[in-house]
Amino acid sequence: MAPVVWLIIGVILVAAEVLSGEFVLVMLGLAALGTALVVLAGAPTWLAAVVFAALAGGLVLGARPALKRRFLGGRELKTNVDALVGKHAVVVATVDHQGGRVRIDGDVWSARASAEADVFEADSTVLVTEISGATAIVAAQP
Repeated sequence: MAPVVWLIIGVILVAAEVLSGEFVLVMLGLAALGTALVVLAGAPTWLAAVVFAALAGGLVLGARPALKRRFLGGRELKTNVDALVGKHAVVVATVDHQGGRVRIDGDVWSARASAEADVFEADSTVLVTEISGATAIVAAQP
């Protein structure tokens, strides 16, 4: 009867993970399923408790962080102006700290140099370091 209880607990915890998405309940559910196997093999209650605690601790502290990084920590999709930062731009009209124009992905943007001393002549390539309103802040390519 005890293996069935552990099995039911494990299945309920794994199913409940769908609601939380934190990978804690699934780790506890897997620990309960592992404990069900140990109890099925004839282990005493105290050993089942130790096995559950060890499996739960190991899975929550060991496997959970790796799973979270894998499934939830993927690359962020940059959109709109965030996608322009880091791109190369071609200077259309001389860019200095006061202003100028650059072409980024086919669109012409107002621009200014990030450093006061920088001046970029037409047809030179610069790096977009920031977007401030409708102005691209550019710097020399590294």
